[in-house]
Amino acid sequence: MYCIVSLPIISSKPPLNEPNNQMVASFRKIWDEKPLGIILILAFFFRCLAAVFSKGFGMHDDHFLVIEIAQAWVDKCYGNWLPFNGSTITSPSGHSLFYPGLHYLFFRLLEHWNILDPQVKMYYVRFIHAIFSLLVVYYGYKITEFYSGLKVARTAGLLLAILWFMPMLSVRNLVEVVCVPFLLLPVWMIIKNGSQHKIWIYLLAGLLAGIAFSIRFQSSLFLAGIGLVLLFEKKWIPTVSFGLGCALTIGLIQGVTDWLIWKQPFAEFMEYVHFNATHPNDFVTHGWETYPLLVSSIVLPPIGIFLWFGYFRNWKKQFILFLPSFLFFVFHSSFPNKQERFIFPFIPFFIILGSIGWYEFIKHSAYWNKNKKLLRNCWIFFWALNTLPLLVISVAYSKRNRVEAMTYLSHKHVQQLLIDDSNNESIIMPPLFYMRKFQSNAWGIFQITKVHKPEAVSQEVANLTEDKYPNYAIFWGAENIQARVDSLKKYFPSLSYEATIEPGLVDKIVHYLNPVNDNQTTYIYTLHAPKKQKQ
Repeated sequence: MYCIVSLPIISSKPPLNEPNNQMVASFRKIWDEKPLGIILILAFFFRCLAAVFSKGFGMHDDHFLVIEIAQAWVDKCYGNWLPFNGSTITSPSGHSLFYPGLHYLFFRLLEHWNILDPQVKMYYVRFIHAIFSLLVVYYGYKITEFYSGLKVARTAGLLLAILWFMPMLSVRNLVEVVCVPFLLLPVWMIIKNGSQHKIWIYLLAGLLAGIAFSIRFQSSLFLAGIGLVLLFEKKWIPTVSFGLGCALTIGLIQGVTDWLIWKQPFAEFMEYVHFNATHPNDFVTHGWETYPLLVSSIVLPPIGIFLWFGYFRNWKKQFILFLPSFLFFVFHSSFPNKQERFIFPFIPFFIILGSIGWYEFIKHSAYWNKNKKLLRNCWIFFWALNTLPLLVISVAYSKRNRVEAMTYLSHKHVQQLLIDDSNNESIIMPPLFYMRKFQSNAWGIFQITKVHKPEAVSQEVANLTEDKYPNYAIFWGAENIQARVDSLKKYFPSLSYEATIEPGLVDKIVHYLNPVNDNQTTYIYTLHAPKKQKQ
């Protein structure tokens, strides 16, 4: 017998004096016998909350490397991505074009239906991702149930469904999250196939796993791990079949696409490898202990520690879960560039294998069987600790100041834009998708930074005609705001205040905890061309 159920707040016996006792008893019966439906409903509910209320974007990449690119392509502005329509780009950037390309096709479809508003488009995008992410919950539950039964599957399923950051991340355009269903589903197919050795199952698993690679190149570590497990088990033909499936998908998506665009197969992947090999320290760098501590903390104590114990305890028994995820984890822990999002594909595997190993341990543990109340209290503490951030983060408007500033300007006639970010050496990128206007020869952004002063910008615009002159200015951040405004007014005397856009509550908290996160107040000003430049 297990000494604790997955959801500690639910007793195994309904109190007889409760109102609506029959309904409560029916619910508990479903929870005890068929909990997957309840777990999926919970997962869907919180993901729908996030799809509706958690607007904006979480990190740089889930907007600027997906949404911004896709809409720019729709508008035939290929920038530094594709060598089309007069673009000066001549080499790949090192990013897969597959996932942005899917958004490009979707945005084309929405605009065909006359759905043009960026915020409305993103409602559709988030809702589709919310539904798609349920596959992680479903297959995570099924894998856990296969190995450890229903009670342990309830634990893993709940964690995948309503762990505090899961709903919000599930509706974001992060390739590190979107690739996960294409990693779990092949693993489930191989596990379920067992010793039957149906070749088409391994081929199909490889085809699906290849999609994960085309979404996130570093998924190749998972693919390699799955192949090695099959090889260690001396499943020669399944190993070849899985590898062939991976090669077919990767070849068609990456090889053919890159050959058509760059006249070289796998050009984007090769540039990705080259860039990371030559620039490993260009971004956030930390020691090897970063990710173990990160996973332990974001999964929340004390359960994060329990799951680490379970993850390593059962590494031999569930090798198909352990080796692919462990290879991925070790690589990222060893590589200098460490950003939080990089480790996200590991977390579902950690939860599944950790739950399996931990529950197998406590089932035979004399200590925990003598201290069932302590274990129950650990879970109560965990779920209580999880509830507040789950409710807050699921509805948090991330990067509100940037998004709403662009949304505000989308209703104005902006000839050219001037951005003052003189507290920094380079400007924070504006999400032009929400402004519905991308840089071209006829329109652009003038930048003021620590190294590029207002005087230099005034010289750049001096000979512009009135219809090409910047008529709106944005100030990122409240730091030294009055001094910056006064400095700019010396060269642009017509500068006039128009609006203030505040960051969201969570953005303010994150910025307070770590000022590196540029979630700052935005100020919008108008300005006009001097009379001498009117024609």
